[in-house]
Amino acid sequence: MGSTRYDIDARYDRASKAGYGTKSASEIFTQNTKRQAHPSMNPQGVSFRESRDSEVHPNSVPIILGLDVTGSMGHIPHELIKEGLPKLMGGIIQGGVPDPALLFLGIGDHECDSYPLQVGQFESGDEELDMWLTRTYIESGGGGNGGESYLLAWYFAAFHTRTDAFEKRKQKGLLFTVGDEPCLKVLPGSAIREIMGSGQQTYTHDELLEEAKKRYEVYHISVLHSDQAIRADRGWKELLGKNCISIEDHRDIPDVIKKIICDQCKNKTFGTEGQEGLGSYSNALSEETYIFREA
Repeated sequence: MGSTRYDIDARYDRASKAGYGTKSASEIFTQNTKRQAHPSMNPQGVSFRESRDSEVHPNSVPIILGLDVTGSMGHIPHELIKEGLPKLMGGIIQGGVPDPALLFLGIGDHECDSYPLQVGQFESGDEELDMWLTRTYIESGGGGNGGESYLLAWYFAAFHTRTDAFEKRKQKGLLFTVGDEPCLKVLPGSAIREIMGSGQQTYTHDELLEEAKKRYEVYHISVLHSDQAIRADRGWKELLGKNCISIEDHRDIPDVIKKIICDQCKNKTFGTEGQEGLGSYSNALSEETYIFREA
């Protein structure tokens, strides 16, 4: 995976022919009509998703984007396929990171959804990334249980990904979750078995976060489109500090991710040592477009 290039011109041409800018979410995300996850995104039996170097991308940068596909956040994938994804990938490449490899995850609620985790592949090409994004089932579930399963992104990153960046260069990847709810606090072994097909151990969200941080810089983007989301954001700030980025307009998501990735590469902050967060970067963002809320 990840052996093709992102061609902006080809992507815009294909998107125009496919009607991404005009079609409804149900017309583009066809799994919604089938009311089930695409078989290729079912994590059961998946050992690893791999981000490997290639002749085209000799210095791959693994990026995981976990999208909340529950009811209040289901519009985000639609926005990404319309214009956000080429803005994100084009911005990363033009910003001086020529070898991004992006993996989409669909995140739901393991306590009440049928498909709380969906997994794509690490890809670099425009056609492949569109394919995985549009295969995502926007289940629009979630429940009144006070959170969503963002910790599944940490679980999968920690135990089910392999990257040349880390194995060859001791460079961490970047993991982003996007949502408007708190993170559920416990991932039972029974839920892992049901989702993945195997697994015994129960994990807390703190344990999974620490496991993910061994190989990834972990961020959460809080979308503050409701009072409930603002309350949830306080908990995220306590959990991640400055690696929780708060925005009021979901259309800012591509710019936020692009800036973090490009700044990390320019500042050469990829590595195995723990990071202190975004530091002055957060202040720079708050002075520009994005709105930050203090806990």
